[in-house]
Amino acid sequence: MIGLICALDVEVQGIKDLMENQQIFKKAAMEFYFGTINDVEVVCAECGVGKVNAAMSTQVMIDRFNPELIINSGIAGALSRDLSVGDIIIANDCVQHDIDGTEMGDPPGMIWYHDEKRIDIPADRLLADLLEKACAVLEDTKVLRGRVATGDAFLAKRHRRQKVKDMFGALACEMEGGAVGQVCYRNGVPFGVVRCISDDFEEYRFVDYEKFREEAAAKSIKVIEEVIRLRKMGVKF
Repeated sequence: MIGLICALDVEVQGIKDLMENQQIFKKAAMEFYFGTINDVEVVCAECGVGKVNAAMSTQVMIDRFNPELIINSGIAGALSRDLSVGDIIIANDCVQHDIDGTEMGDPPGMIWYHDEKRIDIPADRLLADLLEKACAVLEDTKVLRGRVATGDAFLAKRHRRQKVKDMFGALACEMEGGAVGQVCYRNGVPFGVVRCISDDFEEYRFVDYEKFREEAAAKSIKVIEEVIRLRKMGVKF
């Protein structure tokens, strides 16, 4: 089963429209839609904004559905001049830019587990390869791979974006991917993050949200459809 955790409600609706034998599971006031797309089992949820919502959604999905992989999709802000509105970023890894233990001597972003400490949350390389391959269905769209920075803050000001870029070497910022990734990492579930750029690093203009969310969702759904098609063909991740 493929798990899909979406940041946009229109993405969830688009997945539901493709789904056959659709059923719904509710837990912690969240809704998980599951069924088949092209004979491949899929479960999809809108996680809500922020790291706690994303983590909660991910753990429930893993516990209830045991997916073989989880993909998080949505929108992101550019931290690089190489990315423009409408481009795609695929995470090689994620960091959590709002974790700050520097007064204890830690580097920024250091995550403490009971058995290890680390900054990076590694996405599954083969799944990232698969997502990149699936993006070939998108016309006139630049696709980059790199680090995605997650935090419970919308980074609208240039100096704040520049600080995160300089500190972590990230290409894009958003509010859920690293939390999805952290839960998957600790559960041993391969994960991938694919995001459509919503605002430019130079201008940080958030384009008309109602218009762009439809555009971003359409791109995400195309990529997810292609991932499912490739998986049915037996492409390994």
